[in-house]
Amino acid sequence: MKTYFISDLHLCETRRGITTSFLELLANLDPKETDALYILGDLFEFWVGDDYNTPFNLQIKNALKDAVDRGTDIYLVKGNRDFLVGKRFAKQTGVTLLGDETVIDLYGVPTLILHGDTLCTDDVKYQEFRQKVNQPWLQWVFNHLPLSLRLKIVSKVKGQARNDKQDKQLDIMDVNQHAVVDAFNRQQVTHMIHGHTHRPDLHTVELTNQIGERRVLGDWHSHNFVLRVTASDHSVIKEPIVEPK
Repeated sequence: MKTYFISDLHLCETRRGITTSFLELLANLDPKETDALYILGDLFEFWVGDDYNTPFNLQIKNALKDAVDRGTDIYLVKGNRDFLVGKRFAKQTGVTLLGDETVIDLYGVPTLILHGDTLCTDDVKYQEFRQKVNQPWLQWVFNHLPLSLRLKIVSKVKGQARNDKQDKQLDIMDVNQHAVVDAFNRQQVTHMIHGHTHRPDLHTVELTNQIGERRVLGDWHSHNFVLRVTASDHSVIKEPIVEPK
């Protein structure tokens, strides 16, 4: 049996190659050989609400539902781009939404899974923004605004985020080691899987009297990136993404 982990696809209508690759992944999941698929945040480039049912969004929802209906368990951790994914999306797709931090039993190994943005504590401005937009009352207000207004707000936020990213040092946008150790200790685990930073790698972390292992998933920009885990090994599947002409 296999368990799959992906993150940071940033699905959008303008990158059809990424969408095609994701749809192929879902279609090829064999429930008889698959324990689960975990999507660790930023499945979408930006999600403005569960009621934004464009043909593209419906295509993704239907593909997820088809995979779940065939017998594959799919779990989603919300990222910094799709934090507005909600209960309606979960009901429509059959996907199970997880919290910011979840410990799973990965073939006998307790493993912490998360998007990873909460570990980037050196980016103080982003953490302040994150704390603000994840307040339930503010999300309720936003979701009850007219869709046209929500789209304008999101467009403005995306533009500001691009400008802020250009001005930030690369180290600020990576994880803070103290935050990483705190997460290991808080959840009492020695294994962690996350995305967000777009810096795929396998890191060892010194913990109290033991060594931790932090696996970082890659984004889906030029290649797809799938971590496949079995009871005996871990492997990365990468294939070039071809954009249709």
